[in-house]
This record gives sequence, structure tokens and C-alpha cells, in this order.
Amino acid sequence: MSKHSLIGILLCSVCSPVLLAQVQGTTLSDAPMQMQTSAALPVATSPDETLTRLQAEQMALKNNPRISVAALIALAQKQVVRETRSGELPSLYGNGTGVGAEEASRISSGALTASRLLNHVGAGVQLNQLITDFGRTPNLVASSSLQAKAATQSAEATREDIVFASDLAFYNALEAQATLQVANSTVNERQSVTDQVDALTASKLKSTLDQSFAQVNLSQAKLLVLDSQNQANAAMASLNDILGTTTDHHYQLVDDLALPAPIADSAEAVIALALQQRPDLKAQQLTHDADVRFSRAQHELLLPTISAAGVVGVTPVGSPTYFPQDWYGAAGVNVSIPIFNGFKFHAEAAEADLRAKASNEQSRQLTVRIVRDVRTAWLTAITAQQRMSVTAELVKEANTALDLAQTRYQLGLSSIVELSQAQLQQTQAQIADANARFEYEADLATLRFQSGSQP
Repeated sequence: MSKHSLIGILLCSVCSPVLLAQVQGTTLSDAPMQMQTSAALPVATSPDETLTRLQAEQMALKNNPRISVAALIALAQKQVVRETRSGELPSLYGNGTGVGAEEASRISSGALTASRLLNHVGAGVQLNQLITDFGRTPNLVASSSLQAKAATQSAEATREDIVFASDLAFYNALEAQATLQVANSTVNERQSVTDQVDALTASKLKSTLDQSFAQVNLSQAKLLVLDSQNQANAAMASLNDILGTTTDHHYQLVDDLALPAPIADSAEAVIALALQQRPDLKAQQLTHDADVRFSRAQHELLLPTISAAGVVGVTPVGSPTYFPQDWYGAAGVNVSIPIFNGFKFHAEAAEADLRAKASNEQSRQLTVRIVRDVRTAWLTAITAQQRMSVTAELVKEANTALDLAQTRYQLGLSSIVELSQAQLQQTQAQIADANARFEYEADLATLRFQSGSQP
């Protein structure tokens, strides 16, 4: 059930304070003012377990599994840098070989090399060292390093996502609990009215029509409580999900005493801040830089590769006919020159160039979207800030109008329709005023997220 549906149910039951005023002789604005006061307070479902916005953010950062996933991916990407850099370092292998073979095996065919087809036992080490591949491996290392930095920025972006989500869930739960408070207050008032009208009807002072009208209003108020309770429970379940817990905790939410400070004085200032701080934009730009370095590495596939190799070892058991000494050793330099492979290297270089251009366009697309989102969030926050003062004035004027309507009704100068309309306007004003602060705080959280200024 949406917030607007709950408001609609509440507005249908605006006439019973009229009956309460006739029975008790009180002003009709007294009860709505009590509703207005209680609407700004959260429901204390668990008095021993309070939760502030900052505490919710800390719990989400500690327990939400998305934080761990992003951190682990960033750590894994750093290992890729080490993997790539290994191509620049020497590789050393130890070998031990024992072979039994006939002498005629020297002229055999197949996969076994002739040099090993002797009766012998040998052990040694083999060393390989890249001398140069004309920049391909350094560019691959640089590309991997930039990808690791991009993964770190993506992890930071995930962190800000979680903070933003916890803020929104916190304010949504506060707003739902405020609506539930209004609903509970309405039931209490309607129940009192119903009891009074029942007594007056039994004394023949009121008609059964008034009694039926009071019962309908009470039933509508109870329905509002059920729907509000369901909405509050759903909001709390969403908050628990962001906090990374599977248990059904019901917190007493404590709002900040003071409203959060605005991000900047103008939308343009927030946009400049976002383009400088947004971690997702930094990650996209680093990804583009990594694609550029990888593109260079792919072009260098067409260049030669020069490497050195060396082996040394002993053969305690061997054929004295061919190898009178019991050790061996060799060293050399190898030059590998790509001549033709079906244009594979050309295609890989062209593919890398196109992907680098695509990532550059993705960076530009993200920049345009950030500018739009920041400007929209700024306008929404400004409007929400203005709504708080307007709704406060609206409540004041609605109370005055209700007092005048009550006086006219008691003097017989107007019908109950006019009084009901005044009651309706006051109820709408109270609901708007109760939710205006939470909506403004949620809009400020959105603006902080869009600007990359999350704590």
C-alpha cells in the first residue's frame, strides 16, 4: 500500500472530531494538533535498541555483503598486476630426468626429442629472461595496474551506494513510523468519539445516523492502522536488508537533531564537485586509460621479442660413448620475429583500439548523466527545503480555518460540509508537514550521493 493510499484512507475519516466537539465541548483543532505533534516522533517498537543514521551507515558498511564482494574483487585485480609483471622477471625451473633407451632410439620419430633418448639420469636448472619485447609487457603491466586502481574506485563507489541506500531506508522507515503514529492517534480519537456517540444515541440525544457515521470512521481508522503497520514493517525489513542482517530487528529510529548542511551554494558548484569526486567516474576514466595502454601493447605484438635462456646441470648416470663428462651447460639468446599469422595481430590491435574509443565514449556518457542527476537532485532538494516552510504555514492557516469553521457550525451559520472541508484541509496539511522533514533529509542524502560527498 502506497503512502498516498494511506493518506486517502485517513482523509475519509475527517468528520468524527465534529461529533467529539459536540459531546465534549472542546475545540476541533485540539485533537489534530496532538496528531501533528506525534507524527514527528518515531515509533518505539524496541526501546532498548535505538538506531541513528550514522549508526545505520556504519552497520551497513560493516555487514553488507556487497562491501566484501567489491573489496575482494579489488584485491583480486591487484593480483592480476603481479601476474602480468611476472613477464618482466626471470623464470627459473628445476628439472630431473631419468631415461632408459636403446641406442637406436636416436633416430626415432615422434614427440620425444632425440637428445633425451639415451640411457641417463640428469638434474639441472633452466633460466629464461625476457630482454625486450619493445614495450609490450610494460604496457600490459601498466594496463593491469590501471585496472586495479579502477577496481579500487569501484569498491569506493559500492561503499557510497551502500551509505546512500542505508540513508534512504532510514528516512523511509522514519516516514512510515510517523504515518503509523498518525494512524494510532486517529484510532484513539475515533474510539473516544464512538463511545460518546453510542452513549448519546442510547439516551436518544443523537440519531442512529450519527452512530453509524462514527462506527464507519472508526473502522476506517483501524484499516489505516493495519496498512500503516504493514508499511512500517516493510520499511524496517528494507532497512535490515541494507544493514546486512537476516533477523527481524525493530529499531527505535532517532533522527538528527539538526538538519544536514547543504552541499554547496549552487547547482554548478555541486556539479564541479561531482565531476571531481565521483568514484564511479574515476573508475571509468581509469578503465579508459587501461584500455589505451592495452591497445599499445596489442600493437607491439607485431614487433620482435628478444629473450635469453640458459641451462646447467649434472648427469651422474649417462652414456660415456657420447658424453664423457658428467655435467652440462649452455646459454643463448633467442629473437622471435612475427612474420605472418593470418592477420591475427592486426585484428587484435584494431579490436583494442575500438574498445579504447568505446570506453572513452562511456566516460563522456557517464559525465553527461552525472551532470543531469546532480542538477535534478539539487532542484529536488531546494523544492523540499521550501516545502518545509510552506507546510508549516499551511498547518497554521488550516488550524485557523478549522477554528472559524467550527464557530460557524456551532452558531448554525454553516453545514457540516464546510466543517468537514476545513477538517480535510487540516489533515492534509498535517500529513504534509509530518513528512516534509524526512523527505528533505532523503533529498539531501541523494544530493550527497550524486556529488560524491558521502562520509
